[in-house]
Amino acid sequence: METKTNQKRTVLAVDDDVDLLMQIRLQLEAAGFNVITAESEREAEKILENTRPDLAILDLMMENMDTGFTLSYHIKKKDPSIPVILVTAVTRETGFEFDISSSEERSWIKADAILDKPIRFEQLKREIERLVK
Repeated sequence: METKTNQKRTVLAVDDDVDLLMQIRLQLEAAGFNVITAESEREAEKILENTRPDLAILDLMMENMDTGFTLSYHIKKKDPSIPVILVTAVTRETGFEFDISSSEERSWIKADAILDKPIRFEQLKREIERLVK
């Protein structure tokens, strides 16, 4: 299932859950991606100073309740062509859902996809393939 186009793609994965971050790294590397990980907004911002990922996977709630939104905004401000996937347990924990299909929500949620935790790798890979053509 590994393709030559994936071998050169770089994914930035940011999550304060070290176990989930390791799982994402291992699965994406096995699928042929280069993976850079960060455990905090500050660490991700430092990486983004010198690196342009082909895609970013961001946890929504890390240091702050909106860390993922903030990072997504910074990534899109720097380079709007970088696809961003937000992953969150908000729906499971609070029942609140985000819907980026409306232009109103897309105006403040600077993400291309939102996935609920727990993440199924097949679902994540499908979104990555859709966003990174």
